Amino acid sequence: MILEEFDPAKRAVINPDDIIKKADGFPETIVSVFSHNLFRRLVEYFDAEQIAYTEDVDGIWPIFRVMYKGKETAFMKARLGGPACTGAFEDAAAMCGKRIIMLGNCGVLDNSIEDCGIIIPTAAIRDEGTGYHYAPPSDMIDVNVKYRDLFKSVCRDFGYSYTEGITWTTDAFYRETPDKVAMRKLQGAICVEMECSAVQAMCNFRGIEFFQYLYAGDNLDRNEWDPRSLHGEIRLQDKEKIALLAFELAARIP
Repeated sequence: MILEEFDPAKRAVINPDDIIKKADGFPETIVSVFSHNLFRRLVEYFDAEQIAYTEDVDGIWPIFRVMYKGKETAFMKARLGGPACTGAFEDAAAMCGKRIIMLGNCGVLDNSIEDCGIIIPTAAIRDEGTGYHYAPPSDMIDVNVKYRDLFKSVCRDFGYSYTEGITWTTDAFYRETPDKVAMRKLQGAICVEMECSAVQAMCNFRGIEFFQYLYAGDNLDRNEWDPRSLHGEIRLQDKEKIALLAFELAARIP
């Protein structure tokens, strides 16, 4: 199988530092969200200053500086799907970023997880292709090893409950078939998204710290799909408050 052809060589034909130059004063911690509505609102809330950008065929993606409780972070929009997401983070890390805190929406495979409930992944099922270029083949990859306990204390301090468990990372959201959903649930998955295992594999390979937490969106654990708050403008104020936990986590990291 092609996905078993992992090459551990650190240098490729094209490398991030061939294209991206280090940026003076670039914050060590990068906070990133997927929702463009959430990203826009937080940029306005913090009156954030643009300090850099990444660029690809889809356009220019600005990176902002955010100050929160005296701690400076970079703030960028995460890209959808493993290839685009890891590529953008490769570029940002090449500017001198040393850790990534990422917040995304997810579908739930456990009907008991409430809409907008916080999920902390403990491992990710690697049902995607990008991560296999950064780590040897395996069914799962451990995630959030370093900052899980610190983030749980953030949640408790701000009165948020959370659920821990395995996430299913897939490239094909239109191919989450009933049989696949049932299979992933048997493997222990409680939610599904499109980036976690790929970004964790990339960060492990590059020596970058990574933490991701999720907020529950659509429900796949029923006879008919329930979109709940999947649309970006639904419960946006609740999502803003959940996103602020990422900056709180960044402020508590020594």
